[in-house]
Amino acid sequence: MRLIVARCEVTYTGRLNAYLPEATRLLMLKADGTVMVWSDGDGYKVKPLNWMTAPTVVEELGDTLVVRKPKTEDVLEIRLAEVLSDVLHDMGESAARQKDGVERDLQAELAAAPAALGEELTLVKREWPTEVGPVDLMCRDESGEWVAVEIKRIATIEAVEQLTRYLEFIREDPAKSACRGILAAQRLKPQAIALAESRGIRCVEVDLALLRGEREPDLTLFTA
Repeated sequence: MRLIVARCEVTYTGRLNAYLPEATRLLMLKADGTVMVWSDGDGYKVKPLNWMTAPTVVEELGDTLVVRKPKTEDVLEIRLAEVLSDVLHDMGESAARQKDGVERDLQAELAAAPAALGEELTLVKREWPTEVGPVDLMCRDESGEWVAVEIKRIATIEAVEQLTRYLEFIREDPAKSACRGILAAQRLKPQAIALAESRGIRCVEVDLALLRGEREPDLTLFTA
């Protein structure tokens, strides 16, 4: 991971246009191609001021970093007025995020019974590798189409962004261009559901105790 602290101005063009005037910021360039621009003035915020998710192409043109998203018009230009620090860190394999116990257990149960996701699915592989990270479950539906499943304990907007990156990469293969996504979680944040639906990603709430057969589903009474 490369960390740059610099006085810089940032211009984003693409689906939207955005501009950040010159100021001191932290630039984070991750090994997977994700680029993020952070400010030190918004202590409570958990999102960068601007970012571009992997895969990207990063060019260094003199005092300007140009970040491009392949097959799109998205371009992030970062003009470096003064570099205060430029450090490259080897995070190592051990730095990769590990799923917590609940996520691991959900993955195992859903791999054994993918139909619990609400449709007839056949598991192809767990931890399907891509250049932007492993897909939890790669499946096929009744018609033979590919379905990528991301599993979380609590699904947030970040989970939707993660699955979106996987789908963008998978669909680059013409044989998987129709691949769709399912976000499965014990609890889904309303913002995550809204974003997922806008991107054609289906959301499913799953109950680990039900999957394990530790309790019966709640009964619903209907009256005429």
